[in-house]
Amino acid sequence: MLICKIERFLSHHAMPRTKFGRLAAHDPRFVDDLRNGREPRPATTRRVEHFMNNYRSTGHVA
Repeated sequence: MLICKIERFLSHHAMPRTKFGRLAAHDPRFVDDLRNGREPRPATTRRVEHFMNNYRSTGHVA
């Protein structure tokens, strides 16, 4: 399930959910919506998974 992968990613990278949403899905409410039952389209799921698989933490907090 995508939300479980995202929750692990957020925890591992100490990234705020809104920042993740902006970077991965261009939607700061994306994680909140998933937590509330939103089902993303397959293309969105692929884009978000691609983001998580290719994310390189720089150690900077923005």
